Amino acid sequence: EVGLRGVVIDEISGAQGWKQHGQHTAPLEHGADVLLPHSVERLLVAAEDVHRVDFSRMMGEDEAGTLAQLKRFRGHVFDPLTAKHGGRIVKLMGDGALVEFASVVQAVACAVALQGAAKAHEPDLPEDRRLRLRIGVNLGDVIVEAGDLYGDGVNIAARLEALAEPGGICITAKVRDEVGSRLDIGFEDLGPVVDSGTVAPMMIAAQATSNLPP
Repeated sequence: EVGLRGVVIDEISGAQGWKQHGQHTAPLEHGADVLLPHSVERLLVAAEDVHRVDFSRMMGEDEAGTLAQLKRFRGHVFDPLTAKHGGRIVKLMGDGALVEFASVVQAVACAVALQGAAKAHEPDLPEDRRLRLRIGVNLGDVIVEAGDLYGDGVNIAARLEALAEPGGICITAKVRDEVGSRLDIGFEDLGPVVDSGTVAPMMIAAQATSNLPP
């Protein structure tokens, strides 16, 4: 399966703390008190977390073939569709990616297009070698540092991706409400989900049907 996956939660929590040293800031040591400097840039963005399903298994069975397939998908499908929808690839991990969008509508449209393209990609391959994705989309406040994104806005996108079915898209109720009727997509409400990393339950909805072309 193919998907876009955000930074590991433990890495996120360890990377977003800063303390003041005179006129400069420096990363916090583990367990230190957090003080965010006034120069930290914060943005409201749509964060899209994509993850490729069964990547570890496929790498174990055929490392060279799996990497070649991933490169083909990136070059012919993922990168062009992301650019077409105005997305910025924040980072690439072996089995996924984190993408930033200024428009939540474009983020969801891109997610739908990616899933459609993934299902049609290299159809002659055996079923267990086909590329499948899980995608999570969240709209939230993030910290921007050296071109990277940190914070709950990213963390929640990663948790949503983990909740999505292979070939599916999981979004928050907030994203669904923002998209509204702007896209021809049907959503299935999953209700509140209690997550250990959030204070309150997340209201989420899973993408069900779409007439969007890839």
